[in-house]
Amino acid sequence: MGIIIWLIMGGIIGWIASMIMKTDGQQGIILNVVVGIIGAFLGGWLAGMLGIAGGSINDAGISIPSILVSLVGAIVLLAIVNLFRRGRPR
Repeated sequence: MGIIIWLIMGGIIGWIASMIMKTDGQQGIILNVVVGIIGAFLGGWLAGMLGIAGGSINDAGISIPSILVSLVGAIVLLAIVNLFRRGRPR
């Protein structure tokens, strides 16, 4: 059951991050899920490195802090992809 929750939350978080970064028209649902899941791992890793409690959805379950950490991770991931794709962040 955990993988289904990862996919659903990954899709939602990836979609929200793509709306914030204005890349929603360029990606479909599959890429939103991938960005959300990888962003959750990235956000959890960054939060751990900075000593921020909450972790990602993968570590802490679903809570407001874990959703925010995952969202920040997805936004950072999209910013990095935009840097390589266009040479500048949006």
